[in-house]
This record gives sequence, structure tokens and C-alpha cells, in this order.
Amino acid sequence: MDIRQDSNVALFPSQQKYAHQTVLDRKEISAIMNVYGRMVAAGMWRDYAIEFAKNTAIFAAYRRASERPEYRIEKCPAMQARQGQWTLKGEQGQILKRGHDLSAVLAPLERKLIKLVD
Repeated sequence: MDIRQDSNVALFPSQQKYAHQTVLDRKEISAIMNVYGRMVAAGMWRDYAIEFAKNTAIFAAYRRASERPEYRIEKCPAMQARQGQWTLKGEQGQILKRGHDLSAVLAPLERKLIKLVD
């Protein structure tokens, strides 16, 4: 058995290949799913996908399942000391927002949910 140095959790042989992946913790998933749920309720999004790789964790939101993702929220810990580990990317791959705080990166999506009432 292999033991990760940053925790006291023993990994079984089947888990060892996933030991060095970038993942989203419970608070991060909760914040992202909160925005996702409200966007679904507003009729803007219908599907999502999550990808965990060695260097990044990506949450992609889709208008329809057959299209490219409308937005991608990426966590890249290697960028934490530079411009922040969080990135919000648009459909064409353009960087819309980057920062150290997830709530600040999700702010442009929050603004889309605000409706003006007469």
C-alpha cells in the first residue's frame, strides 16, 4: 500500500493511479452546482460534465448535450502563485475571468441570473 504524504489515508492499489489527480473538494463542487442549478432552473443550461486530469479539474456546462460547452470552469493548482488557480472560459476557449477565489470567478455567471423587474 502507498500512503500519500499530505494525508494519513492509505490508498489501495486500485486507487494509486488516481492519487495525483487534481480534484474539486466538497465546497468547490457545492459552489459550482449552486450556480449550475440556478442556471438550469432559468432554462439556460441542460447538462454538465466533470473531468479530472493530472494538472486540471474541469467543470463544463452545456446548453444542449450535443454542443460544445458554453462555459468551462477550470481549476489548475499550478497557476495559483501566478494569476490564480480558477479560470472561467467561454465557448470558444477565451478566458473570461481568472482569479484566486472561486466565487469571484463565478461572478459573471451570477450576473446572467439577475433579472430586471419593473
